[in-house]
Amino acid sequence: MTCALYQGPLLLSLLLLSLLHSSQEICPSMCLCVSDTASCSSSGLAKLPKTLPFSSVTLDVSHNHMSWLGPGSFKNLPRLENLRLAHNQLTSLDPGVFRNASGLRFLDLSSNKLQVVQQHYFQGLWRLEELLLFNNKITQVEPGTLTGLSSLKKAYFSLNQITHFPFFSIQDHSHPFLTMLDLSSNRMSHLKWEDVKALPGLVQRGLYLHNNSLICDCTMYSVFWHWDLRGYDPLKDFTDEHTCSINGDPRSSIRFLRQNRYFLNCTVEKAVSQPVTVLLSNVLVSEGERVRLDCQTSLMSTDLSFTWFSPSKGYITQTSINDTLISLFANGTLEIQAVKVNDSGLYVCTALDIKQGLNATREVNVTVLPPAGESFNTGYTTLLGCVVTLVCILVYLYMTPCRCSSCKQPKPPLIPIATYDPSTLTSAFSSSVRDESKIQTDKHVAFVEPIISEVAEEWIPERLP
Repeated sequence: MTCALYQGPLLLSLLLLSLLHSSQEICPSMCLCVSDTASCSSSGLAKLPKTLPFSSVTLDVSHNHMSWLGPGSFKNLPRLENLRLAHNQLTSLDPGVFRNASGLRFLDLSSNKLQVVQQHYFQGLWRLEELLLFNNKITQVEPGTLTGLSSLKKAYFSLNQITHFPFFSIQDHSHPFLTMLDLSSNRMSHLKWEDVKALPGLVQRGLYLHNNSLICDCTMYSVFWHWDLRGYDPLKDFTDEHTCSINGDPRSSIRFLRQNRYFLNCTVEKAVSQPVTVLLSNVLVSEGERVRLDCQTSLMSTDLSFTWFSPSKGYITQTSINDTLISLFANGTLEIQAVKVNDSGLYVCTALDIKQGLNATREVNVTVLPPAGESFNTGYTTLLGCVVTLVCILVYLYMTPCRCSSCKQPKPPLIPIATYDPSTLTSAFSSSVRDESKIQTDKHVAFVEPIISEVAEEWIPERLP
């Protein structure tokens, strides 16, 4: 009787939980739901499905015909992190589209028909790391569009019709993690170069401006000349695509990184304005040793926050460290207990004074060498092994026991005389052929890839020859 009284409510609770779970995990018939991913790509959708799995982390509704998204379209997906809306017919986004979707980290709106990126589009997406807006019809990006995206790392605006971009809205304290800003293949002719030169150092390293309609002038050339001298990837990867037109005439376009005669009378000025200060230094250390990298900058405030960028571990802050061998002290010093060869590279520390709105950057090029005795010991061991093997062979060949003359020598064995047997000869020949073919098929080829290392060099602005 007692068991029955307890089993009734328990069964009812289980039934309610199962019904609730099943209602939350309904997958639309036109979609494919696997684990935490719901894919409704290329399904002919004109609007979002009414029901989607409650636990979806990734939602793909690309390659459809959606032209409108209402407020709170994704409010029933609290775990959503990756949203793909590429190749639809979206011309604008209503206010509150991403309300209650603050967990988004990846948003793909590429290949739509967006025209003006308004400042309310991405409000509340403070965790967003990648934003894809390339291949739209964008002509304008409003100044406050990227203001609240404090976690943004990469933003793609290429293949649009943008003529002006609010560079002044991107600062170290507002976008401390932004490392790529792609504005290539647009229609920008005049840029506020003072705002461009004031961009954080990491943004300048990843700023793509090729295939625009820039007009040639000395300020433009000065900026790109310094970036090229520092070896920034956008200029190395797209050298021939950086063009400008003389006096605004498209027919007189030149590749200013190749043909610099037009700029012979230009004075190259400092590309980075104060208070941003970049200090270059080099550290040479052996593998397994402890290394400390300081973050000494020109900022004198005692209330600073520090962020390190490591080539092997990415961004390092005091709250993001999950490695017991790495420590970040209050003064910005980064300590690695036992460095490895793959820890080599350029380390960038950003010191931020939020109260005064100032920042400074320090760059340290770390080179980790393998232990000096390792290669010697290996070579010595190999040489010793070869010597021992050679001695053993000589002993075996020349120091065999002497034969006693009084000892009775055994008679040599009789050598049978082989008789001609055509079947035996054929069999032996076939066996040798099979063995040879087997050896050829058992060959292996090893491919060795070269290792490319980058070395950061300090540059000093000077007058162009």
